[in-house]
Order: sequence, then structure tokens, then C-alpha cells
Amino acid sequence: MKLVPLGDRVVLKQLEAEETTKSGIVLPGQAQEKPQQAEVVAVGPGGVVDGKEVKMEVAVGDQVIYSKYAGTDVKISEEEYIIVKQSDILAIVK
Repeated sequence: MKLVPLGDRVVLKQLEAEETTKSGIVLPGQAQEKPQQAEVVAVGPGGVVDGKEVKMEVAVGDQVIYSKYAGTDVKISEEEYIIVKQSDILAIVK
């Protein structure tokens, strides 16, 4: 199954959280904070959204930082994804 986002939406796959701190302390799963860094898996076509022309600034394979409370979590075939609007992406990591 493949996710194809509509409009100005972007499908992200969250990057794994660090399991140890810089000082070497191992964190249990529930103590880890989810990183707001993800990889772009699919990008919508853009176009006119709410009467404004939207040009897609991100591409598949980009690593991005997104807003903490943004998006919708989706689980397909044991894989977890986040679907966000392009405006919820704060930066591209280069």
C-alpha cells in the first residue's frame, strides 16, 4: 500500500530516538521524547489551497524538522507515518 498525499500535505517517517544520552545513560522507551525530525516519504502536488498558490518546498528524501503538535499519525503495514501540512514543517536539515 502506498500513501499519496493531497494538496499541500507531506507524509513523514519519524527518525528513531536516541536510546542513550551523551553521558551514556540508557533511556527506557517511555522516557524518550519523540524527536521532531523526520524524513519526507511523499509530497502532495501543491496547487491552490484556500485560494492561495502553494509551491512545494520539500522533496522526497529530505530530512525535516516539524512542529511538535502537528500532523496526523497513521499506521500502515506495521509502519508509522505522520501526515502534515507543508506549513507545519519548520526547516529542512542539510
